[in-house]
Amino acid sequence: MASLITIHPAVDRGLKPKAENFAGGTLLCHCTDNRVAVTIKGQCAHNHVCGCTKCWKPKGALFSQVAVVPRENLSVIRNGEKLEVVDAKAVIQRYGCKQCGVHMYGRIENKAHPFYGFDFIHTELSKEEGWAPPEFAAFVSSIIESGANPNNMNAVRGRLKELGLEPYDCLSPALMDAIATHMAKAAGVQIH
Repeated sequence: MASLITIHPAVDRGLKPKAENFAGGTLLCHCTDNRVAVTIKGQCAHNHVCGCTKCWKPKGALFSQVAVVPRENLSVIRNGEKLEVVDAKAVIQRYGCKQCGVHMYGRIENKAHPFYGFDFIHTELSKEEGWAPPEFAAFVSSIIESGANPNNMNAVRGRLKELGLEPYDCLSPALMDAIATHMAKAAGVQIH
């Protein structure tokens, strides 16, 4: 039953390995002409599938696929005037194409945020192969908020595990530890 569950088109047939010395690629929106193009230098990190209701998902996908790159490694190279912030109140300012709706990247402007300096991207918008594959599934229960049947959650979690994506209802332990460490240091806590 679990293998009948579709998660995201980029992972449903299995995870592709990352390429060593991957140089990066170009993300393209879904417009048929005057496509927004965002170039990424280097490899992404912390790629994962995300069930939150804020991240852009391809049509029919239960999850988005999101990774991060250093802010300085991302450049809008074409048709940037078509981009707008989707939700100005959100912590992650997601820049979406006004025409097709695809989120091209997300940026945190709050310098005190633990993930400040990283931009969030959707590697499936690139034709280049070799991006680091997803490592885990985040905010799994949140797919219910997008209309997924709560009675199917065991099957969804089973499918994620079949794919090698440990399901969490938060971020991965390593990222949660990074957030807690950042918050402790900001509060002046002595870490031993």
